[in-house]
Amino acid sequence: MGMIARMSITHSPEISVVIPLYNEAENIPGLKDELGTVLDGLGLPYEVVIVDDGSRDDSFARLKALHEADPRWRVIRFRRNFGQTAAMAAGFDAARGKIIVTIDADLQNDPNDIPKLLDKMNEGFDVVSGWRVNRKEPFFSRRLPSMTANRLISRTTGVSLHDYGCTLKAYRSEVAKSVELYGELHRFIPALASSIGITITEVPVNDRARQFGTSKYGISRTFRVMLDLLTVSFLLSYGTRPLHVFGGLGLISGAIGSVLLVYLGYIRLVLGNDIGNRPLLLLAVLFVILGVQMISMGLLAEMITRAYHESRNKPIYAILEVLDHDEKS
Repeated sequence: MGMIARMSITHSPEISVVIPLYNEAENIPGLKDELGTVLDGLGLPYEVVIVDDGSRDDSFARLKALHEADPRWRVIRFRRNFGQTAAMAAGFDAARGKIIVTIDADLQNDPNDIPKLLDKMNEGFDVVSGWRVNRKEPFFSRRLPSMTANRLISRTTGVSLHDYGCTLKAYRSEVAKSVELYGELHRFIPALASSIGITITEVPVNDRARQFGTSKYGISRTFRVMLDLLTVSFLLSYGTRPLHVFGGLGLISGAIGSVLLVYLGYIRLVLGNDIGNRPLLLLAVLFVILGVQMISMGLLAEMITRAYHESRNKPIYAILEVLDHDEKS
């Protein structure tokens, strides 16, 4: 115990393992044994940052005991359930290692695959994603929607991965910490990180059936992924220049309305025909008004984007307490 404590203080960790956790009390002992064995075998200073996302079972009590036995296992406890994205963000903020590995707490990800990810990182990649080649989940309710979503995400974002939903990934610290997470964007981290110019690859990893507890995901997640994909696509293309999309649509709409009004003006002023009861007049006015509104929205979005980038200090989570040896000393 004393040797472990001194190691955690005198050596900065090379590897930080971030684990979002929610109601996984039964899986914690197995997670500690399997993950601890793998990390100890690496021969590198490490830390494990577990984020308890407002668990309602006795997960935190077990995590507290785990931390007291080995201070390299750090625990962050949320006041309530904020979701996996917030847990990932808190873990990234707290991680001190040069490489950050993310893994699920339910033991469906195999800790023995972590060395494979690290070996691939040593080839010069910034992000290494796990690819669950032989998934153990039902085909129609989980695997088919996942395959469809992965293909759509890859085509939309331009970052081709077979398995965006696999939590087992390795990131260089500066890459993970550069991504602003909110909503449910944790599954899009590689795509979001691509905006700063990084190298990404994937390696096949083992997928295991859940032994304890119940899955936190359902078929409804697929629909949320589709909506989140719209957000990610917009952020990657126009996140820092929203006027380009809103203003572009506004100019097109305004131009169509203006052309129609010129045409109607020719009919009224040159040909002398009445245009007051023509539906085309209403359509032309509608296009002009819509154009003005879209351009105005674009300008407002530019102002909001400017304010956002100038004041990004507010986190998306609220911590109740932190169990960290360095905090106590």
